[in-house]
Amino acid sequence: MVEVSGGEPRPEVHTISVVIPVYQGERTLRGVVDELAAYFEPVLTPAGHALQVTEILLAYDNGPDGSDEVIRKLAALIPQVRPVWLSRNFGQHAATIAGMASSGGDWIVTMDEDGQHDPAYLPEMLDTAMRERAGVVYAQPTNSAPHGFARNLASRGAKWVVRHWMRGMDVSSFQSYRFMLGEVGRSVAAYAGAGVYLDVALTWVNGRMAQQPVALRAENDRPSGYDTRTLLSHFWRLVLTSGTRGLRLVSVLGVTFAVLGFLLAIWTIIGRLSGDTGQPGWASVLVMVSLGTGAVLFSLGVVAEYVGVAVNQAMGRPLFLIHSDPLDGPLGRGRPSPDA
Repeated sequence: MVEVSGGEPRPEVHTISVVIPVYQGERTLRGVVDELAAYFEPVLTPAGHALQVTEILLAYDNGPDGSDEVIRKLAALIPQVRPVWLSRNFGQHAATIAGMASSGGDWIVTMDEDGQHDPAYLPEMLDTAMRERAGVVYAQPTNSAPHGFARNLASRGAKWVVRHWMRGMDVSSFQSYRFMLGEVGRSVAAYAGAGVYLDVALTWVNGRMAQQPVALRAENDRPSGYDTRTLLSHFWRLVLTSGTRGLRLVSVLGVTFAVLGFLLAIWTIIGRLSGDTGQPGWASVLVMVSLGTGAVLFSLGVVAEYVGVAVNQAMGRPLFLIHSDPLDGPLGRGRPSPDA
């Protein structure tokens, strides 16, 4: 606790770094920053915690509009705005990670540039993180995302596939509106390699995740930066980062073909012994094809397992993460003193 001039104690302030990847924010970015300005001075949350947005990191991803000029003007007018200039277009996740790596707050908030994420939920997200002792809090939309029906359906379907097929990971909670411990976010930014899906990387080191209900807003008529090819690439990166089960499928197919070939061989032998010759040669061909295919696929599956190990290492997945005592950081604020 710290004291104010009147001698009355107030909660220690939680500093917030807001990271916004910028691609087509020429028309929307100023409005988002203006809304965040309400938190440039300490604000008390409903649960009595104090938060303050101390920096807004605008990670410029070399989009097609005049976002760079908007960023320069905002940085010149508002001390809290810090540009992060990427050398070329790397994509939303890479830009977000670049902003996270450049942050210095107790907490990191990631938001979209289009205005659909309402900063008014920041106090509640901090309260949820403190109440649940969670290192990452995701926004949980209470309404459908402001996209077309087909895109929303495809998004739900893709998350269902990954959750039920790849690792059982609850990817349905993944959102670009995130509230996380600064220590966790900067650590992820330090080890995450190219092609890594940010939210999967967060699960590698974060032990507890929570959700905060929020209402999504319209995108201010800004055209989406995602076309079909980009969305498919986004989904494929999620699949590849989620684990090596896709590689193991090759081994499963190999075993399946091998078992099928073995059963066909038994069936052929039984037919020969019973006098049913059938079409000469076809059974033997099927047996050889099935056994050969099984052997090839199983061998590829073994190779794929070694490739999977190399892929995990190349993605930068850490063996462990050492950090400070949680009670010495933001999650420990507001707890009773052991001497009390």
